[in-house]
Amino acid sequence: MAPLNVWLLLATFLCVFRDSVQGPGQRRLYTALLRDNMILERPVQNDSQTLIVEFGLSLMQIMDVDEKNQVLTTNIWLHMTWNDYSLQWDPDQFSGIRNVRFPNQQIWKPDILLYNSADERFDATFQTNILVQHTGECTYIPPGIFKSTCKIDVRWFPFDEQRCELKFGSWTYGGWALDLKMLEADLSDYTSNGEWDLVEVPGQKTDKKYPCCEEPYPDITYTVVMRRRTLFYGLNLLIPCILISTLAMLVFLLPADSGEKISLGITVLLSLTVFMLMVAEIMPATSDSVPLIAQYFATTMFIVGLSVIATVVVLQYHHHDPNGSKMPTWTRVFLLNWCAWFLRMKRPGEDRVRPACPNKDMRSSLSSKETQPLCSGPQTSTSNMLYVSVRGLDSNGHCTAATSPDSGVMCGRLLRSGEEELLQPPAHSFPVGSVEPEMGKILEEVRYIAKRFRDQDVEETVCNEWKFAACVIDRLCLMAFSIFTILCTIGILMSAPNFVEAISKDIFSS
Repeated sequence: MAPLNVWLLLATFLCVFRDSVQGPGQRRLYTALLRDNMILERPVQNDSQTLIVEFGLSLMQIMDVDEKNQVLTTNIWLHMTWNDYSLQWDPDQFSGIRNVRFPNQQIWKPDILLYNSADERFDATFQTNILVQHTGECTYIPPGIFKSTCKIDVRWFPFDEQRCELKFGSWTYGGWALDLKMLEADLSDYTSNGEWDLVEVPGQKTDKKYPCCEEPYPDITYTVVMRRRTLFYGLNLLIPCILISTLAMLVFLLPADSGEKISLGITVLLSLTVFMLMVAEIMPATSDSVPLIAQYFATTMFIVGLSVIATVVVLQYHHHDPNGSKMPTWTRVFLLNWCAWFLRMKRPGEDRVRPACPNKDMRSSLSSKETQPLCSGPQTSTSNMLYVSVRGLDSNGHCTAATSPDSGVMCGRLLRSGEEELLQPPAHSFPVGSVEPEMGKILEEVRYIAKRFRDQDVEETVCNEWKFAACVIDRLCLMAFSIFTILCTIGILMSAPNFVEAISKDIFSS
């Protein structure tokens, strides 16, 4: 029995020694798998059989959305799974190895590409290894920075929602040779973007037939739906525009005598032009649609432009030449009566205006030798009434001219009662012959002075009417432009489909 045990021990030792000297199991496995494998061969047992490739992706990050060039840049990991019958083995025969990894250049892999790629190399994937299971299942997960064309619709910018498509498909195989099975997009490892909120990434498989071939060509299209975050654009574009448009309304509150009304209006217009250029640099040069913010800026610039025109009219009324044309009747009725009543505006000093002195027969009032005040014509609060007291005027030829209603003596400033007394006649009289030449010169001077006073009062009255008309226009434009600006702001911004949702989300998130 001893020799038998020795032979059994020796046989066992030789078996173990023979297995150990054959090398690692992976080397034998790679050698066995690559012996009959051809990289050009479609891995099916029958040439008429269709190879099924499961395709999906994992969206890692939205890196950039170039609105001007209409390019979407994303970080994506592709998932491709198929079965290769020539890469199957029994793990028990190869030291229990259940999976191996092949470089993608050594075995067959599907030529699936991004159809709407905008990359310079077109295929932007990183060539990784292919994981092969013992059942023949091959898994290929190439990551890449994909640049894809995307039609950017800027109509509702900055409250827009973009839908960018990622279309994948085989470049050379038709649907009869290679069919695609869509997998849902994986968003579990997605990194949020500061400018865009990811809404969803739905997928859809389509079979498209081309005129060249009878067989369909399947493709899988993933649509990246994203909504723009409006906090940045609201703080840097919308709020400054609203404040600038509010400053444009202050033009009508600025006094016309300050000389800064036109300057303020032009400055506001230039500020809006600068913001308009900033928006133009961001937006693509397309005529398909006008961005919402461009509509708002254009409307605001139109309002500011009209305010500048209205300011020119106000200044023309305020500085109107009193010696020029008189105020038209319709202007007087519309501005000084209707609009002033509607705006609850009163002329300066309207409550302090005293009634005009009634017309009297000056000759009968001067028949008495006592000193009488001469009064004629309508008087204003700033007008003067001159009093002349000269004994013997009733018998002097110059007195008749001086006391006539058309003489210059009839206009002057009203003296308050008790403030001044009438000029008292001299204690002794002079001969009439010596008084007449001096009195004639005095009356001529008085007529000239009175005429100047009367002309100044008329000019002042006309100027006040034009200035009051300018104030009415200012107030009317302030109300009209304020209402128009508020309505345009609410109407344009609220027309965005997701305005309320975007604003509320940005406010709560911040």
